[in-house]
Amino acid sequence: MPGTVTVGLDGSPESRAAAEWAAREAKLRELSVKLVHVREPVPEPMAQAPLLGTETHWNWTEQIPRETAEGLRLRHPGVQVSSEHLSGRPSDVLVQAARDTELLALGSRALSGLGGFLVGSVGQAVVALAEVPVVLVRAWEAAADEHVMDPAGVPSAATSFRPVVLGLDTDSPDDTLIAFAIEEAARRDTALRVIQAWDLPPYYVHTPVVDVKTLDEAARRKAAELAEVLRPWRGKYPGVEVVENSRAGSPAHYIIDASRTASLVVVGRRIRRSPFGAHIGPVTHAVLHHAGTPVAVVAHS
Repeated sequence: MPGTVTVGLDGSPESRAAAEWAAREAKLRELSVKLVHVREPVPEPMAQAPLLGTETHWNWTEQIPRETAEGLRLRHPGVQVSSEHLSGRPSDVLVQAARDTELLALGSRALSGLGGFLVGSVGQAVVALAEVPVVLVRAWEAAADEHVMDPAGVPSAATSFRPVVLGLDTDSPDDTLIAFAIEEAARRDTALRVIQAWDLPPYYVHTPVVDVKTLDEAARRKAAELAEVLRPWRGKYPGVEVVENSRAGSPAHYIIDASRTASLVVVGRRIRRSPFGAHIGPVTHAVLHHAGTPVAVVAHS
C-alpha cells in the first residue's frame, strides 16, 4: 500500500534487523511498516511428518510476525505496524507485495571469516526484479551505527547522522537515483557524499611512464562533469551539504571504503528488459556483499 515501508520477514536475526531499520525509516518519512512473511508451500510428505505437521508449521509462522510487530510498536511508538502472511515463491511474492510501497527492506548475513556478506538467492532475485528501492540490512545493524560517536567516543543514536553515500556514474546519471539519495540525506539532516570513480585510459596500463599532465586533465574533466550533474540538486536542496569525490579507480572499492563511515549507501540498478533475465550489475553486486552499512539499491531506467 502507498505510504508504507515493507519488510521481508523470516524470523532470522538479519530480517529482524531489517524490520528495526524499516521502523526507523518509517518514522523519518512519517509512514507505516508492513511485515510480510512468506510461507513456502510444505511438500506433502513433509507436511504429514509428525514433527512438521501443517498445524505446527502454521503456528510457528504466525508467531514470527506477531511477536516482531509487537516489539516494533513498543520500541518505535507512533509508527503503525501491520503484518501480512502470504504463500508462494518468496522472491516473487516479495516483489509483488512491495510493488506499490515506498521501499522494501531485507536482511543479509555475514559470511563467517570472509569479511563479506551473503545476499541469498531470494535477496538477489528481489533486488534484480523490484522496481521500488530495496534496502539490505546486516544482522547486527543498530540505530547507533548510523550516527557519529558522542563526545566521549561512545556509540549513540542521539548524535548526528553519518553522511549518506551515493555511488554515481556521470556517463549515465539518473534523476531517480540522485533524488532518492539527497532526500535520504535531507531527512537525516546530514551530508551527501557523492562518489564518482572512473577508469584510466587503456593505454595507461601498458605505459611505463604516466603522463601526469594528461592524467590531471582527465581528472579535472571528470570532476567538472560531476559538479555539473549535481549543480541543480544543490539549488533544489540548499540545506544539504553535497561533497564530491571524483577519482580514478574502482567505484566498488571507493564506495565500500566510504561505507565504513556512512549511515546509508545508495547505488543504482538499471532496469533492463532482457530475454536472459534481470541482473544487478558488478558494482552494485560488490557493494551489496561488502559494504558495512545498509545499502539501498534504486532501480532506474
